[in-house]
Amino acid sequence: MGKPYTVTRTTTIAASPERLRSLIHDFHEWTAWSPWEDVDPAMERTYSGAEHGVGAHYAWEGNRKAGKGWMRITRDEPTAVGADLHFDKPFPADNTFVFSLTPTGSDSTTVEWRMDGELSPFMRAFSLVKSMDSLVGPDFEKGLSRLKRVAETPSA
Repeated sequence: MGKPYTVTRTTTIAASPERLRSLIHDFHEWTAWSPWEDVDPAMERTYSGAEHGVGAHYAWEGNRKAGKGWMRITRDEPTAVGADLHFDKPFPADNTFVFSLTPTGSDSTTVEWRMDGELSPFMRAFSLVKSMDSLVGPDFEKGLSRLKRVAETPSA
């Protein structure tokens, strides 16, 4: 059994929880805001299962930095979207993540992006040099910043 870890980042976005949920529970929308989209322009993506919400499935395979894995939406509620996240490469790992959407005022939402997982023996050794928070946290900050930009841009 690995050592548990949690990575959490939060921001406030001038958009409704409904607008944000529509960008999160549909993996097709992730290309507009995911912090990992520009890691490998040639990354292969496969969508299956439900179009969005519980059962939606997204798999990717890319260069060494993008790796290989999949995500599946397991929770889709007005104020929370959760998923299982599995990596095959660069190292095997299973995580869960949840986006919590808390209305703050009439036209904004506090978004918390939280990922939970367990450090494998390899990652435990690696974490002595660089923690999961310092490894993944900047990606979450970039993703939330991009999500904010997309969600706050009026639709044409």
